[in-house]
Amino acid sequence: MKTKEKNILKRVTGIGGIFFKSKDPKSLKEWYNEHLGIPSEKYGWSFHWLDENEKDEKGYTVWSPFPKDSNYFQPTEKEFMVNFRVDDLYALLEELKKEGVRVIDETEESEFGKFGWIIDPDGTKIELWEPPKPGKKPKK
Repeated sequence: MKTKEKNILKRVTGIGGIFFKSKDPKSLKEWYNEHLGIPSEKYGWSFHWLDENEKDEKGYTVWSPFPKDSNYFQPTEKEFMVNFRVDDLYALLEELKKEGVRVIDETEESEFGKFGWIIDPDGTKIELWEPPKPGKKPKK
């Protein structure tokens, strides 16, 4: 078990976001603001924190309701998706393919970082996110 724990910690460095579908994201964001004090922007809210190993590196975890009819979680029909932070997206996706994990053959790069997706055994789409390195611009 210890080997697996080491392996998981080496691959995933944290939770980048929690995404879920809502029949009325705008009203839901207002409810969370009023009752739980979570302000919201276009995509939800980012909770900021400092990395315990890299004290100068700021990170964030996103909370984001999506419209009920969003296609972002496809090819699954699940109502939620978790985004995990990773250190090296492309290397991890290659390793997961070798291990027989269902990897979606599509990646994205933007000013927000690199994104890739896998499907877990329960059929849930999981987003893997390599945040941009400070001072680096993404490839276009």
